[in-house]
Amino acid sequence: MSAEKATALVLRLVEFSETSLVVTLFTREFGKIRGIAKGARRLKGPFESALDLLALCRIVFLRKSSEALDLLTEAKLQRRFRPAGRDLSSLYAGYYVAELLNELTDDYDPHPEFFDLADQTLEALAGGESVLHWVLRFELGGLRLLGHLPSLEVCAECGGDVPMRGRVAFGQLHGGVLCTDCRAGKTSVVAVSAGVLRMMAQLADPESRAWQRMEIDARSRGELRGVLNHYLYGLLGKKPRMHQYLGILAS
Repeated sequence: MSAEKATALVLRLVEFSETSLVVTLFTREFGKIRGIAKGARRLKGPFESALDLLALCRIVFLRKSSEALDLLTEAKLQRRFRPAGRDLSSLYAGYYVAELLNELTDDYDPHPEFFDLADQTLEALAGGESVLHWVLRFELGGLRLLGHLPSLEVCAECGGDVPMRGRVAFGQLHGGVLCTDCRAGKTSVVAVSAGVLRMMAQLADPESRAWQRMEIDARSRGELRGVLNHYLYGLLGKKPRMHQYLGILAS
């Protein structure tokens, strides 16, 4: 086994013994990894209290060739996740980022751009920036990077143009907007305002910065959350645990 080095975000910590932890990390270089950190619960040791939920670290680990847990041997803290003023909405948003990183990715499937987006999101949340905007940006930007972004402008079934006016048919289980012909006979289809679909497209656009100044009224916010919540239910096959807090996140 050779030692590997990586930059990592701490997604999950589980006590393994009086002194050790089982950790789930999302690394920029290797994707998601799971390992055991022996002695991590001691005050002094090779981890120096760096293994804190959502912390950004530089790690050294030994990659196992089988399905056994990797062995984490060292961690150096680069940044803790500490929202200013103990803001609960930012804290819950950070937990939601960790949950989606864990649920949407596979072990050893690297997505460096997704890592960078998560890192930027956590830094912005800790700095007191808009929880609403950054959570939506992370969800839609992450879906785009992973190849799961719903079609927002052309029919998800036939690829034809869909007029962006009034309310538009959106197939929650069919990959996005639907034209009139493809809409017929389908279930799990909702009518979404064209304005909300344009917001979603802008939030997902990697080149756009206008989303940070976007005005999202209460009605649009509720519609955005409803569409994204149900779309993610279908994608994951279950309801994310942190969705129960999204009323707070969107405030």
